[in-house]
Amino acid sequence: MTDEKTVAVRLEGRVQGVWFRAWTQEEALARGLRGHVRNETDGSVTALLSGPEEAVRGMLEALHDGPPAARVEKVEAREVEAPAELHGFQIVR
Repeated sequence: MTDEKTVAVRLEGRVQGVWFRAWTQEEALARGLRGHVRNETDGSVTALLSGPEEAVRGMLEALHDGPPAARVEKVEAREVEAPAELHGFQIVR
């Protein structure tokens, strides 16, 4: 069985108003990941990614580029415990 991994990610740069959350949701679902993504009041975007370790690693690599209109300047990721009930991948308002 594949090892599961959960990471909390914070992204800085031009990451709001550039379709970042919807792009992240599409990419995460395509990789079979669970979690969520949200805009923060300081202009950053945060995400929780949970799933097979290889899929999480691939998603983290993709987040360094983001969607075409984004300009990602910083990606911080830290491993965390997966919440007990985590289903699907949501955009949190």
